[in-house]
Amino acid sequence: MKVVLAYSGGLDTSIILKWLIEEYGAEVIAFTADIGQGDEVEEAREKALATGASKAIALDLREEFVRDFVFPMFRAAPLYEGYYLLGTSIARPLIAKYLVQIAEQEGAEAISHGATGKGNDQVRFEVSAYALKPDIKVIAPWREWAFTGRTEMIDFAEKHGIPVVQTHAKPYSMDANMLHVSYEGGILEDPWAEPPADMFLFTRNPEEAPDEPEYVEIEFENGDAVAVNGERLSPAALLTRLNEIAGRHGVGRVDLVENRFVGMKSRGVYETPGGTLLYHGRRAVESLTLDREALHLCDQLSPKYAEIVYNGFWFSPEREALQALFDEVARSVTGTARLKLYKGGVTVAGRKSPVSLYDQKLVSFDEEGGYDQHDAEGFIKLNALRLKARARAQKG
Repeated sequence: MKVVLAYSGGLDTSIILKWLIEEYGAEVIAFTADIGQGDEVEEAREKALATGASKAIALDLREEFVRDFVFPMFRAAPLYEGYYLLGTSIARPLIAKYLVQIAEQEGAEAISHGATGKGNDQVRFEVSAYALKPDIKVIAPWREWAFTGRTEMIDFAEKHGIPVVQTHAKPYSMDANMLHVSYEGGILEDPWAEPPADMFLFTRNPEEAPDEPEYVEIEFENGDAVAVNGERLSPAALLTRLNEIAGRHGVGRVDLVENRFVGMKSRGVYETPGGTLLYHGRRAVESLTLDREALHLCDQLSPKYAEIVYNGFWFSPEREALQALFDEVARSVTGTARLKLYKGGVTVAGRKSPVSLYDQKLVSFDEEGGYDQHDAEGFIKLNALRLKARARAQKG
């Protein structure tokens, strides 16, 4: 049997590679998607070959990740349960796409992943793969093997000489890409415990951030960010730049207890520095350029969109239908947002747009601007009719 394994080089996938060879007698092709992990990509490729993979493929997908997945998602301004910017969720369909593609190219019968049987990623990987190739076989070791947790896996790795990053002293797991870093498990499973100060990779401790605020300007065209501080950049380069700027000010940390799709609550800690700036910057420009009802409709549908992506249904008709709506509305989101960063916080300091619907004369208290205030009297009375009727009825 030939299997394509989504391989990160971490504890889980390193053991899985060996396990697939021993348990299935499989020829394992390791696939590592470069979506912003830096030097870890080549290290993972070399480690896969050293651990027994017959072939190790690493693909640079950074531009595709930001252009075709992150940016379309951000047009919907999605927040899962009010906080989470979906950094892990949005990476899974891209990885699944290439797992299936490589399996077809290499003549592999199956794909495999390192997602646990308790987590959301198993759903995201597998639902995406089935949507793209209905007859693909999926091997999910976490649902098959005898290991009960990562502590036993660390022991197994040490016994078999498989180098891993996790240790008994630092057993939490990390998943990084250009949009964010996620941390879960181990000492983070206690929702009362504060995350270790030395855990974070993308962001400086806000308490140690610069004592002077920094301003950053993000320019948007048709819903997508195209420039930072006047410099036009590719999607991946732009997100990298925003990560650097926001990271040094400690912007983008989130610590939440979320509801997993599989039915349990989970504590996750996330860093999304550049994505946090994109979110707030886009909302600032939207406030100028979107019609009231279009904006309110998007605000109603955005949580549903976030839930769809979180649950793993990127390649679904409901996500595609909502995407068409958000893409259409996004055509009006053109302008520049100025954000102020300070000690972990981000505030909107200004916004402008060549297609702004904001009319300063119309809204001003000092100018009439074509608005007849007497019109408000009839407007108020008409809207109060039903309330007056209800009040009379209640009083008999």
